[in-house]
Amino acid sequence: MVVAGRPEMEEHAANSLGQFVGRCVVLDTQGPLVYIGLLEAYDDRGYWLTRADVHDRSEGHSTKEKYVNDAGVLEREGARTVNRRRVFVERAAIVSISALEDVLTDGEMDDLSRSSA
Repeated sequence: MVVAGRPEMEEHAANSLGQFVGRCVVLDTQGPLVYIGLLEAYDDRGYWLTRADVHDRSEGHSTKEKYVNDAGVLEREGARTVNRRRVFVERAAIVSISALEDVLTDGEMDDLSRSSA
């Protein structure tokens, strides 16, 4: 991989993604889909998730952000929705990746706002 025409960034990008392997992650898309699951592996084509939840925002009433927040709470309780044993997600479909544990719930965002003020 070459990042912004700089081959030296290849190792940095690989190490950055490597921190997510073995962790529950959120793969966000520009469209209505959001993927939540354990990042098993990745390559230049995409990401392999296990114990995954593929959620189509257009099929429900909650926003992506609310759905991800709820998934974080359920993950901590050991009750997160899983509708795929394993799924491959093409890299081109993804606009962001984060660890589910790093997603702030509404209450945590309020606490963060108060401590910053």
